[in-house]
Amino acid sequence: MLINSETKLNVRYSETDQMGIVHHGNYAQYLELARIDWLSRLGISYKSMEENGIMLPVFTLDLKFKKSAFFDDELTVKTSLRKIPTVRIVFDYEIFNQHHELLTIASTTLVFVDGETRKPIQCPPYLLKKIKKPLTF
Repeated sequence: MLINSETKLNVRYSETDQMGIVHHGNYAQYLELARIDWLSRLGISYKSMEENGIMLPVFTLDLKFKKSAFFDDELTVKTSLRKIPTVRIVFDYEIFNQHHELLTIASTTLVFVDGETRKPIQCPPYLLKKIKKPLTF
């Protein structure tokens, strides 16, 4: 794990089912919020990446549910970069509730893609430079 961040969010009522449990479909959004926050803390705007012709579609998404999250829980999504990116960038996640109980373990693999050609490309040098610079956040 090279660079880690923590993103906090509260479970909204609309994200739950009739039992008050977070619907599994919402976890992909939680991970996306955490990834965008991770990039932002690194000083990279996801929006500016896209405006500069770099897309990051999800290639794989893996979720393992340990416990349920409920309406109004305060979740902490811990995001870790698994290794220095090449054409792919891999993130690992752990989602905890306000009681520090591990709820979910996840990972995503995204591919750097040229916005025009839709072909895979190498991780942009400016992103690699920021990743390789020692940081704490």
